[in-house]
Amino acid sequence: MSTETPDIESGRSTASRSGREQLYRGIFLTCGILSVLTTVGIIVALLSDAVAFWSAVPITDFLLGTEWSPDIGGTYGVLPLVSGTLIITFGSALISLPIGVLTAIYLSEYASDRVRSILKPTLEILAGVPTVVYGFFALVYITPLLEGAFPTISTFNALSASIVVGIMIIPMVSSISEDAMSSVPDSLREASYGLGATKFEVSTTVVVPAAVSGIVSSFILALSRAIGETMAVTIAAGAKSRLVNPLDPGAAFLDSVETMTAAMINIGKSDVDPGSTTYKSLFAIGLTLFAITFAMNVVSNLVAQRYREEYE
Repeated sequence: MSTETPDIESGRSTASRSGREQLYRGIFLTCGILSVLTTVGIIVALLSDAVAFWSAVPITDFLLGTEWSPDIGGTYGVLPLVSGTLIITFGSALISLPIGVLTAIYLSEYASDRVRSILKPTLEILAGVPTVVYGFFALVYITPLLEGAFPTISTFNALSASIVVGIMIIPMVSSISEDAMSSVPDSLREASYGLGATKFEVSTTVVVPAAVSGIVSSFILALSRAIGETMAVTIAAGAKSRLVNPLDPGAAFLDSVETMTAAMINIGKSDVDPGSTTYKSLFAIGLTLFAITFAMNVVSNLVAQRYREEYE
């Protein structure tokens, strides 16, 4: 009798543990399915009204049109909105990518554990600041400073919007890049030091190339974040729909632009009939924005898989 009791209790414990594991598996599976269904639901919601919009406005006119004026003239060319979005994304990349990578190199290779424990959380606070605060900061502080250097700059301009969006996405670049650099084995560093390399040479010629997949992924994810930014660019850049000329940086950055997200806000808050073509154009813009960010995330995954280093 005494020899059977432990076996019975062990069997019950195993059955209980197996039941809990099945429960956890079901919860995680449900969460995964909900995530997929949410994405599919968003695509269906955007696609249904976008198709209705393209039945009234040919998709070629929408994708290739050079004028966006839904209220006056009823023209729905999305290129001005795409160009406004890309010019701000490009400007923010010039700020965030080099600063983010240099910050990641410092945190990974130069900073002590104490400094890293203080600096990294402090830097990531930038990601927690509401975007509307960034927009007002650009409008109230950055634009007046830029007026001293560029007297012809508009009150609402792409340059100040690019600056605040660049500041906003620095934590994403630095955090992901630093994680990628920290995952590089110390054996590679020690081998380089053994060959007489300096810390700077090790950082730039060994660590950064070894972590390139994570660094490039951080770039693309940060730029996807910049493309989808709404409130900061709406407040700072304004809503002047125009086709940006990349060969004329002065006109490109010093004047107001309208991004895709800003156009969606302007349509959403206006008194348009929900069944009108203008209202349905909101979904066409949203689907275009979704396609751009989705393509960038696919590229990020491909780059990560192509250049991922596996260490034993």
